[in-house]
Order: sequence, then structure tokens, then C-alpha cells
Amino acid sequence: MQRMKVWDLPVRLFHWALVGLIFVSWLTPELGRMDVHMWIGEWVLALVLFRVAWGFIGSDTARFTRFLQSPMAALRHLSHLRRREPDTEIGHNAAGGWMVLGMLGLLAVQTGTGLFSNDDGNAEGPLMHLVDKDRSDWFSRIHYLTFTVIEGVIVLHVLAIGTYAVLKRQNLVRPMVTGVKSMPADARAPRLVNPLWALVVLALAFGAVAGVVKL
Repeated sequence: MQRMKVWDLPVRLFHWALVGLIFVSWLTPELGRMDVHMWIGEWVLALVLFRVAWGFIGSDTARFTRFLQSPMAALRHLSHLRRREPDTEIGHNAAGGWMVLGMLGLLAVQTGTGLFSNDDGNAEGPLMHLVDKDRSDWFSRIHYLTFTVIEGVIVLHVLAIGTYAVLKRQNLVRPMVTGVKSMPADARAPRLVNPLWALVVLALAFGAVAGVVKL
């Protein structure tokens, strides 16, 4: 076995920043801080745009073409869930890849609808003025329902991590913190892109969001 760097810093920071931002986005309405809630939504949208772009130009393990496999491959992977075996996946496994894509899609819907949403007086999305009240109310309902689905996906994600730890003796959290995994000696290390390029992509993503919300 060899210790191998599999996750670049941008992907790991994206992951943990998203964890914190989603928690804050859930907490702020409970505290009546819709102003902060809307800022968080814009930040999440920028991170989603960054991750989509990084999925095409980033490190090998970040690229969609490297970790997205067929739905049948994901089902075959899940059928072996109870089999105890070492973790030889350099990046996301077949099922985890679809989880990533699904979460990005849900967050895109969540943040996109939030731009046009309202809560009947206390707060309005920055683009609500572009639609009528009935359409804004429709966006608000989708916004609320999508977050409920996101909560369910988060629970499923946590349960999956626990299941892999118990049944397969695989720690999926540590590599997302350190970026390093123990891999077979003949495994080929993934190509990691210079993190400075991630800063450029992130700046462009935040710039795009800033431009949109000022329409």
C-alpha cells in the first residue's frame, strides 16, 4: 500500500464550506436573520458554479468524466455494500458520484429559486422584481420543498458514511480532511491542478453571482 494524495485542496474546502453554509442557511430563518440567509444563498450559488466549472477543468478526481459512471455501475456497487473490502477508489465511488451530481442539482434549484422568492413581507429575493407575485410565490414553494429534499439527502449521506465505516471498515471522512488515502502500490496517482486556478474560477463565480443579483 502507498499513501496517495487524491483530493485537492479546492474540493476539500468546497465540501466543508458547503457543510457550514447549509447549516447556517437552515439556522438563519429560525433566528429571523433573512438578510444573512440571502447572503448565504448567494455564496452557495457561487460555490455551486465553481464546483461545476472545476468538474470540467479541475483535478482528475474532481472531474465529472472521471467519477460519473452508469446508473447500473452504481447499483452494482451498492449490491456489494455488505462486502468488507479495502477502499481502492481513487475518487468518488460509482454511487457517490451520483450523490455529488444530485446534490449539486438540488443546490442549483434551491439557490436559483431563492433569487425570486419571498416570505410575504419580511424578505424578498434580489430578483423578485423580475416576476409577478404569483410566480414568486411558486418559486418560494419550490424553494421550501427543495430544502426539505436536501435535508433528506444530507441524512442519507451521513447514513452512508456510517454504513461504509461499519460494514466495509472504510473511513470516507478522513481523506476529505487530509486529501490522502492508502492505495494499492500499483495505483496511479491522479493529476492535481494548481489550486491557484481554483481561486481564479472562484472569483469568476462570485463575480457572475454579483452581476446576476444586481439585475
